[in-house]
Amino acid sequence: MALAAYIHAMAIKLKHSDIYSTYFITFTCVEWIQLYEITNSYELVYQWFDIIKKEKHAEIVAYVIMPNHLHAILHFHESGFDLNTIIGNGKRFMAYEIIRRLKAANNDTLILQLENLVSPRERNKGQLHKVFKDSFDAKAIYSHDFLMQKVNYIHMNPVSGKWMLANDFTDYEHSSASFYEKGLIRIFKPMHYMDL
Repeated sequence: MALAAYIHAMAIKLKHSDIYSTYFITFTCVEWIQLYEITNSYELVYQWFDIIKKEKHAEIVAYVIMPNHLHAILHFHESGFDLNTIIGNGKRFMAYEIIRRLKAANNDTLILQLENLVSPRERNKGQLHKVFKDSFDAKAIYSHDFLMQKVNYIHMNPVSGKWMLANDFTDYEHSSASFYEKGLIRIFKPMHYMDL
């Protein structure tokens, strides 16, 4: 990559968190293993939501916690946040507890599988298990139409494709759909997108 192109790419990356305050994010368990379901760890996501609300002045606008991945729309009240660090810390926090629960359940087969997925470079840095895919997806929300597209995508996820986790998308427990469609707060109260 030419130096000018590299500097331009770096500048865009550095400005990434300052340009927009609202992001659609996704992260996934390694190899799509249903680790949230296997370890009954859905509440770890809610704990992370509470942490970023308190420490990063962030709001969760919409979310769905699937058996092996998470979609959420995060809104930050203050600029200067580091989305990579926030997501990385959240994944690390959840990974430790998921491994602890697998060990407590004596799920040696899955623990060994997660150990074997660690690369030599990661192992040299002290990583023992691979719980989440390294990367995560983040798309800046730049318009009301895009926001609504992502909110609808999030809420329909439990009844889309191979997933049939509820008879009606508003009945899925680990989603903000019931809040928006019925005014019902199940486990976590998001900030309504109309309040952005």
